[in-house]
Amino acid sequence: MPLYNPRTQPWREHFAWSVDGYLIEGRTPTGRATIAALQLNRPMLVAARRRWVRAGWHPPEEDLERS
Repeated sequence: MPLYNPRTQPWREHFAWSVDGYLIEGRTPTGRATIAALQLNRPMLVAARRRWVRAGWHPPEEDLERS
């Protein structure tokens, strides 16, 4: 499976933030493969995002799904 290319592919097409903002979720096979290959939800990153959420810095507004 090809990995996500940020130069040519929109982030929101392949990824979303979990409801709590701690995890990156794959929307497509490419997104899921990228998350696994780069270990984007490894414990240290999730712990950092948890702190960022509490501080109000995360997730980025432009990445939030608009309903």
